[in-house]
Amino acid sequence: MSETAPEIITLETTTETVPVFGYELIREVLLHELLGDDTPEILYWAGKRLARKYPMETFDEISAFFQKTAWGSLTIIKESKNEMELELFSPLIKQRCKENSNSTFQLEAGFIAQQIELQKEVICEAFEHPNKKKKGKIYFTVKWDKKDIIQP
Repeated sequence: MSETAPEIITLETTTETVPVFGYELIREVLLHELLGDDTPEILYWAGKRLARKYPMETFDEISAFFQKTAWGSLTIIKESKNEMELELFSPLIKQRCKENSNSTFQLEAGFIAQQIELQKEVICEAFEHPNKKKKGKIYFTVKWDKKDIIQP
């Protein structure tokens, strides 16, 4: 049975709650079991792919997407001509960092990199900072070179 476009839109806009345990079981256990040592790299590229499916025109839209997907509150700490520093926080992230020091936030990093790349029209890369246990907040740096434009 296939879904029609209106049904898909309705499914995407419906708000449902998912037990945290189920979400964390998939994210922190199953994905690592399936992907092994390559988990961070694969999640980074998966995040980029997701961003291409859900392109956003502003940072506010990216931040709203993070809230909607329960990835956390994403804010800009500072921005210069070639980079942007971001902070990601949620009670779930705080708990994840407390329980698993090997947690990775590369899915989010890849998503952020691709969204900023689409918005600025230059190739971007996002880095997750290793001091992620700092009060359960995750810090990212997005870098780009204005000379490194995306070729049509």
